[in-house]
Amino acid sequence: MRAVLSEHPIAVIRAARDRPCTLLVCRGCCCGNPRKHPSTDHQGQLERLRTAAADSAARFTVRTTDCLGPCDQANVVVVQPSAQGRRRGGRAVWIGFAMDGSFTHDLLRWIDQGGPGVAAPPPVLELQFIRAPGVEKTRARGRRRARG
Repeated sequence: MRAVLSEHPIAVIRAARDRPCTLLVCRGCCCGNPRKHPSTDHQGQLERLRTAAADSAARFTVRTTDCLGPCDQANVVVVQPSAQGRRRGGRAVWIGFAMDGSFTHDLLRWIDQGGPGVAAPPPVLELQFIRAPGVEKTRARGRRRARG
């Protein structure tokens, strides 16, 4: 007897193949908090990102999340590469201290050019790149195993 596969397996593969670049914007306890960063227009920044995404013809999307972890580097944005960027070796980029209008401008310019794996980030934006939480722990575990 033959197993019956899903009627639409190609649709799932096609969806992954065409995935756009995604901005994951932290809006947890510290990020987006006007009490912690009163001189930043957090809501205005989020609206600007969402408007740009809506105008991008689906080249990128914007999502928010409660907490990404590195609260001492708030506000945090993670730029996840598009499927094309991932095929070219792009990986998620974590950016800290993402608060002012020039940051938002540089970020949108980079995303418009393709983002991770497709276009080089503006040098001033690279200065705000941070390590993803847990990277040090993972590396330390690997070093302990190598010594063992």
